[in-house]
Amino acid sequence: MDAIIKCIEDLRMKLEKHRKDDLKEYPTRTIFVDPLLQALGWDVRDPDEVELEYPTIDGKSVDYAPKINRKPVLFIEAKPLNDPLTDVKSITQVVGYAANAGIEWCILTNGVTYKVYRSTEKAEAPDKLLFEISLDPRETEGMTIQQVAEQFARFSRDAMAKGLLDEIGEQIFTTGKIRKALDKLFMDPPNTLIKLIRSVIGDDTIKPVQVKKALKRLWAQTSEIEVPSTFGVEPVPPERAIKRGKKRGEEYSEEHHLKGKPQEVIELFRTIDKFCRELDPTAVRRFVMFQILGIGEWAM
Repeated sequence: MDAIIKCIEDLRMKLEKHRKDDLKEYPTRTIFVDPLLQALGWDVRDPDEVELEYPTIDGKSVDYAPKINRKPVLFIEAKPLNDPLTDVKSITQVVGYAANAGIEWCILTNGVTYKVYRSTEKAEAPDKLLFEISLDPRETEGMTIQQVAEQFARFSRDAMAKGLLDEIGEQIFTTGKIRKALDKLFMDPPNTLIKLIRSVIGDDTIKPVQVKKALKRLWAQTSEIEVPSTFGVEPVPPERAIKRGKKRGEEYSEEHHLKGKPQEVIELFRTIDKFCRELDPTAVRRFVMFQILGIGEWAM
């Protein structure tokens, strides 16, 4: 990690020097991308470890193809220093290169910001973004250089060999799919969910239409809670949840958040919690606890 931190510090100084320069792609690669890859454990001088201008099936090439056991595990496409990395064509291109070559992960970078995509995710190319991280201190305000280095280390040689991106991708993309599923369930709840809630409440005076309205109202309110940024953060476990508005590090349990809540809210939470446990005992429940009770600050 020390080598990565040192490299980021050096590159930040170079960034201040070149920020206003109109650096083209090649000098951007030489000044910014190559040193970072070296610090991440990728030897850009060894074609058995990093193949430059790796040929694609359409006769073109991708700038970098880092390898493990001489097989590509990542594609990296570089752009000029001041490129905003928002061009859909460029994103689609690098994602397409990776998908066609059977490579799970690819990165689009301007030497400062790195956008990591999962090529096999079933979505439009821009929505395949797992996270992005920048070495520019202006873009990572609130993060220590250690935290920035840890984000870059996710696609280091050691991390790729251990399948770390696969692990993170599974968590993040699964959470996104769960969010969409819960949006559908709570905003337009099926009769089975409404019946389950009514049976747990045990109050026949509460009509199905009331349950439906309550679910929509609660979900609409909790959906306003800030979601994780794309700088690669994950939710902390519920047992280590941090309540918003308190000092970071003060921990609160599920019971703390339930204390003082109206009984109908508690019963509704218990019902949804049971329902979600049956879907997925870990990821789904953790996500719902965050949304319904406000449990689970997003760790940086």
